[in-house]
Amino acid sequence: MADRKEEIIRLQNQIIRQMTDANLRSIGEDLWGRNPRESPPQEEASPPPGYPAVPDVFAKGGQDAGKPEEKAKEAARAPEDIEKLKKELHSYIGLTVVKAEVESLINLVKVNRLRKEHGLPTEELSLHMVFSGNPGTGKTMIARLMSRIYHSLGILSKGHLIEVDRGGLVAGYVGQTAIKTGEVLQKALGGVLFIDEAYALTTRGPQDYGQEAVETLLKAMEDMRDDLVVIVAGYVDLMNDFVHSNPGLESRFNRFLYFPDYSVEDLLAIFNMRCEKAGYRLEDSAWDELRIILKGESEDNIGFGNARGVRNLFEQAVSRQANRLARQDTITRDELMLLKKEDLQPPDEPDNGEDTAP
Repeated sequence: MADRKEEIIRLQNQIIRQMTDANLRSIGEDLWGRNPRESPPQEEASPPPGYPAVPDVFAKGGQDAGKPEEKAKEAARAPEDIEKLKKELHSYIGLTVVKAEVESLINLVKVNRLRKEHGLPTEELSLHMVFSGNPGTGKTMIARLMSRIYHSLGILSKGHLIEVDRGGLVAGYVGQTAIKTGEVLQKALGGVLFIDEAYALTTRGPQDYGQEAVETLLKAMEDMRDDLVVIVAGYVDLMNDFVHSNPGLESRFNRFLYFPDYSVEDLLAIFNMRCEKAGYRLEDSAWDELRIILKGESEDNIGFGNARGVRNLFEQAVSRQANRLARQDTITRDELMLLKKEDLQPPDEPDNGEDTAP
């Protein structure tokens, strides 16, 4: 029995480790995307016969998967059906305003293409975009989808996503930033370059190398405009300052998508989705408790992190469930799947017996 308890704990810890690895990769393809700078997780050993398999929730290769063969497949893939992509867009939790804006942009591009086919005059469309909002509101997810949509509509030849931040563009010595940024732009050619926290390129003064990255970026957006889309993202006020810090940025970024914070109902749906994907369920009596927790936490949307905050709550609940089950002599399959109300809150601090009276 002791051996079985140890194996159950190992399997539970394996699930937690998979989630932690996914965090470091900046999330799989459900809501938040994969970090292209990280490698896919290593395969875990299979459990012994008679033990439940641990679902690898985050193991699917995304658009940024690090293996060379996956990158080759990504580069050679055929455009997806636009109606299927629109269906996927509307399957996302929340994001009502964002969905409407994306749908409107799709319609504009399609009509503009039809006008060209009929020999009618058309306006040159600027498809570069600014995504603004708090962390965890789906900006990376929509950027990834936009790369596929633009590929489907024939605007981009590959439709992949390259995600970077200031560190991926700026070097530490004079003259190296232009080279570093240029290499990233070449990798992004044919797809979307997604620059997270782009305002960090312009907030450190005129002598900072971030200015060199911006100038290199602006030149590429002109030279590569037929096969490159740039999306910059970050907090609302800081992104406004970023765009207005340079006339070149103002002229090239004229499409703004605001990502509002998720409602409590949306956050509940995201938690439930995480449970379903990982083979868990929350007991019926715990949903009210979860609602109270989410309502309180989401009052500080920046600190909580919206969908990322839900991810953290879920992983903490799984960890507490593992500790709870480890104290039992027998563990059923249903118990392995069930998250209880007590798993949502940290345990009370133990009394160390010290006398704190003066």
